[in-house]
Amino acid sequence: MRAVFRTDKGKIRQRNEDNGGIFTNSAGDHLAIVADGMGGHNAGDVASKITVDLMYKNWTQAPKMTSAEMVEKYLHEIVTEINQSLFEHANNNIECEGMGTTLVAAAYTDDFVTIANIGDSRCYLFNEDGFKQITEDHSYVNELVKTGIISKEDAEHHPRKNVVLKALGTEQSIEADVKTIIIEEGDYLLLCSDGLSDKLTEDQIKEILENENNIEEKAQILIDMANDHGGEDNITLVIIEVSSSDEGGCNEC
Repeated sequence: MRAVFRTDKGKIRQRNEDNGGIFTNSAGDHLAIVADGMGGHNAGDVASKITVDLMYKNWTQAPKMTSAEMVEKYLHEIVTEINQSLFEHANNNIECEGMGTTLVAAAYTDDFVTIANIGDSRCYLFNEDGFKQITEDHSYVNELVKTGIISKEDAEHHPRKNVVLKALGTEQSIEADVKTIIIEEGDYLLLCSDGLSDKLTEDQIKEILENENNIEEKAQILIDMANDHGGEDNITLVIIEVSSSDEGGCNEC
């Protein structure tokens, strides 16, 4: 297993409200995170940093994850705890009132990956069956697509495409979508904020993932392409390559 994390503030924003990282606990289990502090809300960067810091601290103290059920239970519980921490922080600090963050997190082993998501940060899977999004956006336009009011193609250009219906820290109680999938050698997982998914088509992302570059180069190419297509938002991603290699990924965050 190899993984790389990258984040970039883009070409327009004055600060980076995204956060994330790749972390390994003492049992050798891995956790990748992307959190996108809510644009237009106060202290989005505070919300995403608190989320990643708390997940990192908790993960390093977590026991060995021996089953998918154990990981799913863990992710449900830690998301609930972090949401409560964010909600209380916002209530106790007036400058942080209304802050929130999306979250997509993947706990992965050699055999399976368990993904938790809230908001519109995404997880994609690329394997021999193709490239597909395996999380569901909690967004206004996705609800329009699900109800058949607009098409998926219309959603890409909808004026309210960035309206998120669900985010960490904005409500006292919240529940993440959590699912487990089987992975095999040669598969790729991509976690990203909407600074990437809004700028590149699925075909463009797939083309980069299947080229001959290593994952560090793939990550940088994706960042550069998002910036070349406008870079109006912060851009954050994690690429996980399922392989027999023991080399570690980038842990910067």
